[in-house]
Amino acid sequence: MLASALLGAREPRLPVADLVAAASLFGVSAGAARTCLWRMVANGELTTDNATYALTGHLLERRRRVDEVAHVDLGAPGRWAGTWELAVVAADRRDAIDRVELRKAAAALHLAEIRAGVWTRPDNLDPDRLPASRAVIDEQCVQFQGAASSLTADTARSLFLVDVWSNDARRLIVAMDDELDVVPAGSHLSGALTYQFSLSIAVVRHLQLDPLLPAALLPEAWPARTLRNTYRRFEAAFQRQLSRAGHEPSLKRRT
Repeated sequence: MLASALLGAREPRLPVADLVAAASLFGVSAGAARTCLWRMVANGELTTDNATYALTGHLLERRRRVDEVAHVDLGAPGRWAGTWELAVVAADRRDAIDRVELRKAAAALHLAEIRAGVWTRPDNLDPDRLPASRAVIDEQCVQFQGAASSLTADTARSLFLVDVWSNDARRLIVAMDDELDVVPAGSHLSGALTYQFSLSIAVVRHLQLDPLLPAALLPEAWPARTLRNTYRRFEAAFQRQLSRAGHEPSLKRRT
């Protein structure tokens, strides 16, 4: 929960008071939250300075993934020329750790496994994105850029689980709209904040799973933009609720 608060904040650092306030939404005491923060520092997940905690290590890399899906512009003219990028595992034998690390890196870079050891996606994203994940791919794979492909739009949608992502996105949109229609008060406010914080985390995680395909490969009424726009309104309302509850307003998340 503390990591999620930092992953979604406008900057990848927050004062300890804000993190303790976020923990209180889930009934976590200030002492327990501070203990957890120090453990995360010891594990190399956070750094601390002047009563402020900041992401580092693999959590900072994950934050960059959040930023990427939040700000990527797939509508820019000429962004996709119809070509694909391809990464093919080069080593005959790899240990389990290498295989897991490659799968994580491929997911972060929005690559799909078309067959065992062969990862691909449309060549429409910045090739230098997420350098730590790219380094894993570089180490284990032979790569190709600007490759021609005979994959049809339907095959690409199936490969990237477009229908599954779309259905889940629409459910999240409905959930946020339902919260926007209700203004809780009194004893209901704390429970609403807890649920809304959890819903916010779920939306951010789902945005990270957006396949970021070019428009030519997407079905009509693709809900990604609606999801992001609804999330902006939802987060603004959530911040107002936090203020009413007496929490600091700096736990703002980004879209």
